[in-house]
Amino acid sequence: MAPDIGVNGTSGGGLILSFGEMLIDFVPTVSGVSLAEAPGFLKAPGGAPANVAIAVARLGGKAAFSGKLGDDEFGHMLAGILKENGVRGDGITFDVGARTALAFVTLRADGEREFMFYRNPSADMLLTPEELNLELIRSVARYLVIVSGVRVKHGGGRRMLLACMRAKVFHYGSISLIVEPCRSAHLRAMEVAKEAGALLSYDPNLRLPLWPSAEEAREQIMSIWEKAEIIKVSDVELEFLTGSDKVDDATALSLWHPGLKLLLVTLGEKGCNYYTKHFHGSVEGFRVKTVDTTGAGDSFVGALLCKIVDDHSVLEDETRLREILKFANACGAITTTKKGAIPALPAEADVLTLVHGP
Repeated sequence: MAPDIGVNGTSGGGLILSFGEMLIDFVPTVSGVSLAEAPGFLKAPGGAPANVAIAVARLGGKAAFSGKLGDDEFGHMLAGILKENGVRGDGITFDVGARTALAFVTLRADGEREFMFYRNPSADMLLTPEELNLELIRSVARYLVIVSGVRVKHGGGRRMLLACMRAKVFHYGSISLIVEPCRSAHLRAMEVAKEAGALLSYDPNLRLPLWPSAEEAREQIMSIWEKAEIIKVSDVELEFLTGSDKVDDATALSLWHPGLKLLLVTLGEKGCNYYTKHFHGSVEGFRVKTVDTTGAGDSFVGALLCKIVDDHSVLEDETRLREILKFANACGAITTTKKGAIPALPAEADVLTLVHGP
């Protein structure tokens, strides 16, 4: 059979494009201390959309990143890390007047985090609609016609079947909604991706210290809610967005909208809850020795998108979806066992070992 030639000219499935921020996380060398008390920090690349892109690539999928970095050593280092990990970078622009964003991360004894950001403004905030690589965004959903080697008997003769790649995925968060001009760039990118037929995936990735107020955060996060077809929130984000102190089905379903295909609520080591138009349920997580939870949700999302990008019918098949969510839970769990997000993102073999045992 002829190979399925993908976006990068290699065998495999469709492209997943992540839009938004990429930055440097400075993670304390020890847990359970304040930033002032930390004896030192490890420099780790991060930023939720970039984490998702690398998570996809590390699992063998095709990924691209769209965003803006500072034209500085950190910015070029981050672009290099994307390239080293097999993520397309033709959606990246550089700003000569603003620095790459930095974040100092406090690790509590249980591995949970608090953030201090340096973005006043950072380059990612200054991306304009005119700087978007619209060709890349449109290519996410472009159909590529190939000729397969399947032979079909017809009147004693043979003919070649045509096969098409399925629709692809455009993934984003909410941090790029905080200020202009990046907000307009975000809305334009979503519009172009939707027009091109891409599946829209949304992980709000709430970072309250970056917003002017909690009310503004809630309003802006919800302003694009009904555009997304896949939405993932954490249990903390569910409580924040709904104003409820309950993490149950009724609370989750209050966020449902008619165009949604899959709503996910992640529960840390407890796994996740899932909701579709026809069924809902939960999938247990994996217990591991947690060091740093940074990037766990991004790893989960990357795994999910990587497994559904070429077959959206999975979203209507509960048995298959549960298997994928089990795999995604394992990805998230493994990511918590090391410090920093991107360095901890697993390869597929590591995930399968956790899921099925050595």
